[in-house]
Amino acid sequence: MPAVTVENPLTLPRVAAPADAVARPVLTVTTAPSGFEGEGFPVRRAFAGINYKHLDPFIMMDQMGEVEYAPGEPKGTPWHPHRGFETVTYIIDGTFDHQDSNGGGGTITDGDTQWMTAGAGLLHIEAPPQSLVMSGGLFHGLQLWVNLPAKDKMMAPRYQDIRGGTVQLLTTPDGGALLRVIAGELDGHQGPGITHTPITMVHATVAPGAEITLPWREDFNGLAYVMAGRGSVGVDRRPIHTGQTAVFGTGTSLTVRADERQDSHTPDLEVVLLGGQPIREPMAHYGPFVMNTRQELQQAFEDFQKGRLGTIPAVHGMSDGGL
Repeated sequence: MPAVTVENPLTLPRVAAPADAVARPVLTVTTAPSGFEGEGFPVRRAFAGINYKHLDPFIMMDQMGEVEYAPGEPKGTPWHPHRGFETVTYIIDGTFDHQDSNGGGGTITDGDTQWMTAGAGLLHIEAPPQSLVMSGGLFHGLQLWVNLPAKDKMMAPRYQDIRGGTVQLLTTPDGGALLRVIAGELDGHQGPGITHTPITMVHATVAPGAEITLPWREDFNGLAYVMAGRGSVGVDRRPIHTGQTAVFGTGTSLTVRADERQDSHTPDLEVVLLGGQPIREPMAHYGPFVMNTRQELQQAFEDFQKGRLGTIPAVHGMSDGGL
């Protein structure tokens, strides 16, 4: 890690918060519990324990890995349905194949992002390619769920395959950080991901001892999740480390700093910065469905059970489409 980088960040456009920016305070720092997803790959539940009012429009985020698989160990998910939201799968190391019941799919690897708008619903599968299963190897990524407003929940599904080479690369005035804008915009610089709900998603690599203070839209919330390393958040330098999420309060800038000393296997602080415009609608969430009412959830389950969300392609054989 990271998959997408440059030799000299000072060749990139530089961003910094203006002098009159209002610093966002840190409201909470939480630690993600560990668990397993799909057929048994390890995850950290980044948003566990955080009040949804601080997350909206984000629903959940899992850090997948970082894990070094032995031959035969790599795992994915079985076929499963989705309705009412978007999934964002960002692969930092390794390779993932994805396919859906509408005929969509592809392969993402080393810095690529798959942005799937489930909308009205589909069946979906994610799994390492057979070559990786046979050889084993490093696997590390994130999956983020982004809510859709009620008016878009039943839209037609769509994919965006965002290649690592297309992300907007930026740096800070001193070149101490590499900022990858995956979606949304940062200080007028636009990332490639097209979103229905206005958001910003940035993967920042911060060198030891470096600090970033970035302009942040006042109407967005602010979250920072540490994938690797140690540092601090906010102007009062609240400590944060791998597997922890910081929730920022209101303001027009946010600050993250990397500790001078990092662990030997983690040379830099790796952090994902997220902000979005809250939807502020009722949310009914259960398993793979995110709707506005309990009645809509019941309809989603009924539609899934009756095959209205699609059928599994015959080439993959039978599956229970498990949740």
